[in-house]
Amino acid sequence: NAKVIGKQIEIPLILNIRIAGGTGCGKTTVVHQIMNELPEAEVGIISQDSYYKETHDLSYEDRSNINFDHPRAIDFELLVEHLKELKAGNIINQPVYSFVQHNRTDDVVVTHPRKVMIVEGILILTNPELRNLFDIKIYVHADSDERLIRRLKRDIAERGRDMNEVLNRYQNTLKPMHEQFIEPTKAFADIIIPNDRFNTVAIDVVPSQFKICQNIFVFDVEKSIEKALDSINRGAESLRFTIQDDTVDIAKLLKK
Repeated sequence: NAKVIGKQIEIPLILNIRIAGGTGCGKTTVVHQIMNELPEAEVGIISQDSYYKETHDLSYEDRSNINFDHPRAIDFELLVEHLKELKAGNIINQPVYSFVQHNRTDDVVVTHPRKVMIVEGILILTNPELRNLFDIKIYVHADSDERLIRRLKRDIAERGRDMNEVLNRYQNTLKPMHEQFIEPTKAFADIIIPNDRFNTVAIDVVPSQFKICQNIFVFDVEKSIEKALDSINRGAESLRFTIQDDTVDIAKLLKK
């Protein structure tokens, strides 16, 4: 029997936020920093990593050779189905994936809809149907050397890998997959956060652009742009902030 290892509080879902970026770019850190700025009981998280496809029919050796950085490794059909269920106010059983066994476990996380659902993962924006479910799309950018260092630390400490395995995988799989599939999805992002020394300034922009009150979602476009401009004036030259809304008089805001 499946074991329930996590549970989230039931609150009507209003908003889907997507956070993507290359491996080791700092997506999880950004998620936690954003969550710290929002009411804890109103926010839930779904990780793309939970939705790697089932591979029970393969041997451990064959599973170890799967390219987990290719979109075909993700069960997008199930992830889309689960997000639609959450948006409809229904409960889902989120799968649990083992990076040691390279397979799903028999455990599940019972996940209830919340006002804000944050979905994070490197390949989230590669799927058009999934892409269309997000209200806000965020891309976290980090230098490739920095991403490699973070990946080394994480995979060795948390996923039981050795250094040579991680380095070989980065050179032969991660880097080419990033260039082919992940980097191009930056074009679909509403917000691009540079995860460097200006990280916290950029992250401050995100919670300021929406309000949650009485189950109504309000996207405060003018405040968002003003906040972005203020961040740039304070030194975040590398921050790219894009709002697609023809009704906003950006020229007027720039004169302020």
